[in-house]
Amino acid sequence: MSDKIELLDEVDLVLNPQKELDVNYLLYVVLSILFVVVILFPKIYIQQQIYFTSRDVAKLKGEYDTLKEENRLIKGSVESIRFKNQILDTLF
Repeated sequence: MSDKIELLDEVDLVLNPQKELDVNYLLYVVLSILFVVVILFPKIYIQQQIYFTSRDVAKLKGEYDTLKEENRLIKGSVESIRFKNQILDTLF
């Protein structure tokens, strides 16, 4: 009877091996996670900084375009006033 039990135990051990989690496996997993975090954190940080900077640049570009258009309109108005002034000066 004990031979049968030993044989069944050995077959069970071969078919369903015991997987024990030891300290080395835990350390390997923790170090792997730490490595991934160390590699990915700077990438995420840099992408975030690029996003915020590009958003600020786009805002400033819009303001620049608006001011440039206002400057063009004011120059036209000044030129019109200057022309009227020169015409009126020559008439009187």
